[in-house]
Amino acid sequence: MFGSHLSIAGGVHKALIEAKQLDMDCVQIFTKNQRQWEVKPLEPEAINLWNECRNQTGITEVVSHDSYLINLASPDPALRNKSIKLFHEELLRCEALAIKYLVMHPGSHMKEGEQAGLKRVAKSLDQLHQQLPGLKAVTCLECTAGQGTSLGYQFEHLRQILDSVADTDRLAVCIDTAHMLAAGYELTSGQGAQAVLKELDEVVGLERVRVVHINDSKVPRGKRVDRHEHIGHGHVSLDAFKAIVNHPQLNNVPKILETRKEEAPNGQPWDIVNLNQLRSLQHNFEKKNSPNGS
Repeated sequence: MFGSHLSIAGGVHKALIEAKQLDMDCVQIFTKNQRQWEVKPLEPEAINLWNECRNQTGITEVVSHDSYLINLASPDPALRNKSIKLFHEELLRCEALAIKYLVMHPGSHMKEGEQAGLKRVAKSLDQLHQQLPGLKAVTCLECTAGQGTSLGYQFEHLRQILDSVADTDRLAVCIDTAHMLAAGYELTSGQGAQAVLKELDEVVGLERVRVVHINDSKVPRGKRVDRHEHIGHGHVSLDAFKAIVNHPQLNNVPKILETRKEEAPNGQPWDIVNLNQLRSLQHNFEKKNSPNGS
């Protein structure tokens, strides 16, 4: 199940239309302008258009990503409260659009220490769960590259948050191949990727992985810098991608590209080229006869 993060310019429903045109199985979106703290509520017309396009396109698997402004680990009470308020809105928007998964970065401890930061994330999530009982949207904690004071670059960070939150059923995990490599995980070979997945299963549990961000990395292993690259053009090996896309426990998990939106040398959108590359790595791959060659 492959898709990409697509723009909502002109309305959230536009992402569904583009995903269908690009022959995707799923899609990831921001449900709002991710650079703004204050947002208007979703209009009923926008929700109706979204539902109509979802029915027309048949794309039912949708993931949302929260705003990068949010930092639930912040030691600054004002910023943390502001982040909680915005994440509250993100969850409500997912609920209104019937989006099952909301991906979030755990946040940055801002030089106050990892343990203090992880505790603040858990406390913030508990507060949100108390404010919004009964919501169906699941928050997916994303592993990070470990840039700066970011949390989540070790699987143990995600495990600690899962163990610390009262209602752990409202949480899951999102893994990112570029982030894992940059954080130091061995994704430069198929054998290495198998070992990483085994470690992930032991620490977090593969059943917790509900979203995969499937990106190559512009930076080598262990550099702890978040820079995405097109599939097969970075430091994550194709054998590592092959191990991930063929893992039986990840078969029905949305695998989302977050690579640059530009034209490939062959004149096609890079999203199509990247998706073709990933699909070609599947054991049961069969070339489709479609106008865009995917």
